[in-house]
Amino acid sequence: MRSRSLAAGFALGVALACNVARASLPVATAVVDAGMLSRLAADADPHVLELALASMRCAQAAGAGADANRLAVIDYSRSSLQPRLWIFDLEQRRLLYNELVAHGQGSGDDIPTRFSNDDGSHASSLGLFLTRDTYRGHNGLSLRMQGLEPGFNDAAMSRAIVMHGAAYVNADRGRQLGRLGRSWGCPALRSAVAAPVIDVLKGGQFVFSYYPDQDWLTRSALLHCPAARLARQVRRADEGPA
Repeated sequence: MRSRSLAAGFALGVALACNVARASLPVATAVVDAGMLSRLAADADPHVLELALASMRCAQAAGAGADANRLAVIDYSRSSLQPRLWIFDLEQRRLLYNELVAHGQGSGDDIPTRFSNDDGSHASSLGLFLTRDTYRGHNGLSLRMQGLEPGFNDAAMSRAIVMHGAAYVNADRGRQLGRLGRSWGCPALRSAVAAPVIDVLKGGQFVFSYYPDQDWLTRSALLHCPAARLARQVRRADEGPA
């Protein structure tokens, strides 16, 4: 319940974060735009990257992740057999990883279609997360994630939705099954890369999970706050006329 109350308080901060200028954002993120991310990750959907960056800027304008310099983007609209996780170093303007990532059993088969914030659903959640500390559990090194979107992912801590490695995230076996193995809602990684990925994402970085779910796209406070709108306007202005 404490994680949900924190998210509710954060949502209030989002509502109050009006008239945010790009200059007020942390230097590491203020100089980055969606076009730059697209150039670093040419196979990623530019619209998804735009939403991720806008959501992150909204969170920072409300006081979350002020020191963050890394952003992970998961595009769940893609097949689980495709690398659909991108991790950016915003300060160095580098793509660090492009990896496979599993979704929850309750979300569907190869391409997930169902998402939930409910305990016991075994489904993945959408929206922006802030990473927390690490621990070692039955899945080895794991990274706690705090959901920042009330009603969509703010139960992540109580549900133990964490990033971890798993043997079932295996491309060869996945091709035989027609999909990767699935988690209980966690974004699970290949065992071989879990530790280094978790190391670059731990301690107050951002993870953005996307799917074109109309309820979330319509009601997400982070996608519609003034800072998010400004981020999209800046991107379009920087690109110039079509």
